[in-house]
Amino acid sequence: MTRVALLAESTDASMLAAADGLACHLVDCGFTVDATPAGADVVLLIDDRPLGGAGHAALIAGGVPVLLLGSSLAVHADVTEVVEATGVLPGRPMPVHEVRLRPGPDAGELLARVDGDLVVTDSWLQLDKVLDGVEVLLTAMSGLTEHAVMTWRPSTRVGVLTTGSRPQTLDDPAFRRLVHRWIRHALGRRDGGAVAIGLLGFGAIGVEHIDAIGAVEGLRLAAVCDKSSARLDVVRRTAPDVVTYADADVLLGDDEVDLVIVSTPPNTHAHWGLRALAAGKHVVVEKPFCLTTAEADEMIAAARDGGRTLAVYQNRRWDSDYLALKSVVRSGRIGEVFHYESFVGSYGHPCNFWHSDEEVSGGAVYDWGSHYLDWALDLLPQPVRHVTAAKHKRMWHDVSNADHSRVTIRFEDGAEAEFTHSDLAAAMKPKWFVLGTQGALVGHWRHERVLSRNPVGGLIEDSLAAAESPAAMSMHAVDGSVTALALPPSPRHPFHRELADLLLSGAPMSLSPESSRRNIAVMEAATVSAQEDGRTVTPL
Repeated sequence: MTRVALLAESTDASMLAAADGLACHLVDCGFTVDATPAGADVVLLIDDRPLGGAGHAALIAGGVPVLLLGSSLAVHADVTEVVEATGVLPGRPMPVHEVRLRPGPDAGELLARVDGDLVVTDSWLQLDKVLDGVEVLLTAMSGLTEHAVMTWRPSTRVGVLTTGSRPQTLDDPAFRRLVHRWIRHALGRRDGGAVAIGLLGFGAIGVEHIDAIGAVEGLRLAAVCDKSSARLDVVRRTAPDVVTYADADVLLGDDEVDLVIVSTPPNTHAHWGLRALAAGKHVVVEKPFCLTTAEADEMIAAARDGGRTLAVYQNRRWDSDYLALKSVVRSGRIGEVFHYESFVGSYGHPCNFWHSDEEVSGGAVYDWGSHYLDWALDLLPQPVRHVTAAKHKRMWHDVSNADHSRVTIRFEDGAEAEFTHSDLAAAMKPKWFVLGTQGALVGHWRHERVLSRNPVGGLIEDSLAAAESPAAMSMHAVDGSVTALALPPSPRHPFHRELADLLLSGAPMSLSPESSRRNIAVMEAATVSAQEDGRTVTPL
């Protein structure tokens, strides 16, 4: 475990270390440091005040890697010992703007698995000169000139990152991961070999996993297991170098497989997740995580006791419309959120696959709630007081899922969240209706058509299901004005990139099995409430 000493005016900057799974050794140095903080492996200096007394000399001479972040270099521009140790000459400060950080000639693994440039909105300090023997890890452009933004001088063990002065930047998971990568670079730590992945079950989402594994540096598809020979034939055609198995026990016994993705029906997730963990594999489980909190707790405990990674593929956390909604809520632009509604459905017969079989899927609440309730609980992290639910069975008697279901969550602070799923909705409610004390957010469904041509040139029109299109998002201000929200682009394979980062460099993922366990507790409570005429149930 890396011990990080953080020298900062405010401990708010502790997110740089604590959020990245490092043992954060915070030091209240009073800015008169006369020695390297005891027991520290790395020192991060971030502040707009210079170290007092002989602190700078003692810090630089301490022998452990030191990174000057944000404005730290600028405020030490007149301190000869600091400038000489960094090997760079401070230049002109740049105003706050969108900065694209790109790999420098010595970047190594610094931006491994980053999808394109790393973009931050911040100021940065131009460097007029970089001495020989200084590694240039990141650069940014000013006009047509490329400037060093992150450096490392091995001879003095001092580095510089000239951006990162705004709280919003420090709170950016991508920026924190960058600092984590610098620490690994300074300590001489490098990624190991690729993680070999076995896919247990090759259903509809199997192609998505295979595509992501092939695109993400550090991941390798090693094996696929499925009972269906037809599905395995698809794998053999698309990935001829991948081993295929028809027996799950053989996959779990394959010593070449490091991680197993459990992509079987939900009522078997716990069984196969526990079997894979017992076999010494890291495990990714498809959503929903499982069907009961007891199953979730057993898997979490098994992973912890065995020192294995356990993750849940909550892939819709990165949907573009949800990212837009979450950004506005987190920014406080609509004040404190106290009422949240979400809806999915239409009028039509549900699918005839296992998704509509309550015994296998857990029911309609689990099927879509693994996404929609996960969003609600991600946005509203406060403790849940109780859950109520109702369900109707009125039309589609050839499947066992409810035709219409509603779940209401009441939180300890009085906020409420409601989720409705319906196959009886001739009129659709908005996807989202969120009220805050200073405004509101609405996400309206879009009804899009996909146009193409048949082999002889005729028009083919296909209506895209509303749930497959991002919602049209708008923010409503208290003065009655309405602002359409631009949707950010959905990142490419974000879950798999974070998974690789965790396994190869120790950077934690932005979601945890505990957060998915919280969703299971709510869905389990909702199932009990609906069965017992809407009784109030406190989640386990």
